[in-house]
Amino acid sequence: MSRKTSSQPMVGATMSESDGVRYLHLDSIWIQGAMRIARPNQPELEYIQRMLAWLLWRPSEEATEGHAVQLGLGAAALTKFSHKVLRMRTTAVELNPTVIHACRMWFRLGDDDRLLQVVQDDAARWVHDPAHRHCAQVLNVDLYDHEAAAPVLDDEAFYNACRDVLDEGGLMTVNLFGRDSSFARSAGLVARAFGLDQVWSLRPTREGNTVLVAARGVQVPDRETLTRRAEQIEERFGLPARKWLRMVRPLDPAQLLS
Repeated sequence: MSRKTSSQPMVGATMSESDGVRYLHLDSIWIQGAMRIARPNQPELEYIQRMLAWLLWRPSEEATEGHAVQLGLGAAALTKFSHKVLRMRTTAVELNPTVIHACRMWFRLGDDDRLLQVVQDDAARWVHDPAHRHCAQVLNVDLYDHEAAAPVLDDEAFYNACRDVLDEGGLMTVNLFGRDSSFARSAGLVARAFGLDQVWSLRPTREGNTVLVAARGVQVPDRETLTRRAEQIEERFGLPARKWLRMVRPLDPAQLLS
């Protein structure tokens, strides 16, 4: 989940283990990612699982089609799931080379191949590159520094560029973590970029992470269709999709800061 501006010194990645789970850190106690050693391709952290809730918005027959992009590699949980489980073309953008090295050494991230590309680059530069317009069907945004206080990239220009990265019908999930005022500000910026009717939120995790889902021109199906999709996601991928369905809500304008 790390992202620093190119003018700042990089923080080295470190690893710890407890009860069969391996954790990624960036010179602090804060957890930047995790992997259960016995299940290396399944997301361990609850908020990371919820960042896959975009699957509910895609027709089941199209769920694994297209290009998935992650901004911020973390412990590579989303990248490995997209690549190894969903078998989608997958691109991860991570500025810190020690994070990339740590993921390949400790978190079983494979080498680049026909479907996988890990790019060492600044996420803001990557999304603003015209070559990446409309290139992705899925965009996962998880950009925090070693203090994990608030998103490092969090302005209207950035979220507009994220929308431009998505093809029509594409979906973005973003991890928001911080004080209520920080969430309200960030959610308002996402809503301005995507449109209020194209943004939904899941309930916060116990740790305080709230995942937003933002779409580019998606029509939400009826409840019966969503329930059927959730059941199929659980059967195919082992994710708690019916639980997501119970906790997702349209973004409430009263929660936003103008």
